[in-house]
Amino acid sequence: MRLRSNPILLLSAILCFGSNAIAQVKGIDPALQKKADAGDSSAQYQVGQIFAQGVSVPQDFRQAASWYEKSADQGYAQAQYELGLLYSRGDGVPQDYAKAAGWYRKAALLGVANAQYNLGTFYEQGIAVPQNYSQAAELYRRAAEQGNASAQFNLGLLYDNGTGVDRDFAQAAAWYTKAAEQGLPRAQFNLGSMYSGGQGVPRNLPEAYFWFDLAANLWNGSHQGEAVRARDLVAQHLSQADLLNAQNRAAKWLADHRK
Repeated sequence: MRLRSNPILLLSAILCFGSNAIAQVKGIDPALQKKADAGDSSAQYQVGQIFAQGVSVPQDFRQAASWYEKSADQGYAQAQYELGLLYSRGDGVPQDYAKAAGWYRKAALLGVANAQYNLGTFYEQGIAVPQNYSQAAELYRRAAEQGNASAQFNLGLLYDNGTGVDRDFAQAAAWYTKAAEQGLPRAQFNLGSMYSGGQGVPRNLPEAYFWFDLAANLWNGSHQGEAVRARDLVAQHLSQADLLNAQNRAAKWLADHRK
């Protein structure tokens, strides 16, 4: 039985209200400020990022929101995404999922992978939009094809369960693999389960051990024990040589990805 995961909205930085206030804030490059005040959408986004992240100025989400909105209204895709995040979280603005969905949609149409993923979670869960698994799958696919690991995992899960798409274990395994290779423990765990059971991939217990071991090492919290138990159960069915090889592979992978 594979892990089911509630999609988690990605978090990010946020920005500002009031263009006049920025003239009195030290720490912002005067040239950047001048461009932002003159209406340059990229500069407005950058000023928003400075306030959102607290870079050289006190962190101020209200200021961030204001500058993001100035930029987003001009069609700057990343600002649209960041503004959607602010409305999702209620940072600097009242929490409003409908407005969040609207800004995510604008950014998603312009190709922002994180916006596509977040809007996909809204459709999957029915947040501020009608629940629509097929639409969620399409949005996850767009983000997954751009390398978004969480979207790759969620798309794999939809194929695994036959939700919004025809059930296809091979497709599930393929998307889990992409996310697992990026270090996503829940994808590593599910991929290990597929190798253990021979679903979507040939049954391969050393490969199952390898992915379970990675998940056991990378996961924090309650699921870590589940990965450890799955790994140790598979180990009972491996020869000493296969077990040592799988352990060495996992150790090398972890060392390479922790550099």
